[in-house]
Amino acid sequence: MLEVVLSIFNYFCILKNLIMYPEELIVPMRAELSQRGFQDLYTAEEVVAALSKEGTTLLVVNSVCGCAAGAARPAAVMSLANDKTPDNCCAVFAGVDFQAVEKARELMLPFPPSSPSIALFKDGELVHMIERHHIEGRPADLIAENLKAAYNEFC
Repeated sequence: MLEVVLSIFNYFCILKNLIMYPEELIVPMRAELSQRGFQDLYTAEEVVAALSKEGTTLLVVNSVCGCAAGAARPAAVMSLANDKTPDNCCAVFAGVDFQAVEKARELMLPFPPSSPSIALFKDGELVHMIERHHIEGRPADLIAENLKAAYNEFC
């Protein structure tokens, strides 16, 4: 089933010029993370390189939606105020960075595509996942506490 979803997503990637958000719209949304040390990943190769690094890597699948603005991005930033934190932090932007998002979602299987979402990888393996349904309607500080617990366990 997930492979079918990814195949459909690939089809939409082909049509990306019809559904892509303009860069000027997402610049401030991307900056919320990049200005705090998150590396923006634009290609599948960059995602593979970032997520296969030794140690821990936090990956945010960023989005234009309200739950990304009100919860996911603030939670990712707040979570870094912890004794243990990931070695690396990066982000891909759904609806914009098509190849990067596709590769990230492939590496987040068996979880279905979800944006926003936040994943923690350790030595290239997915060890913790927060999907959109864990973000919607929840305050950023609660999501940040969830991430901090994951950092305390895996970092």
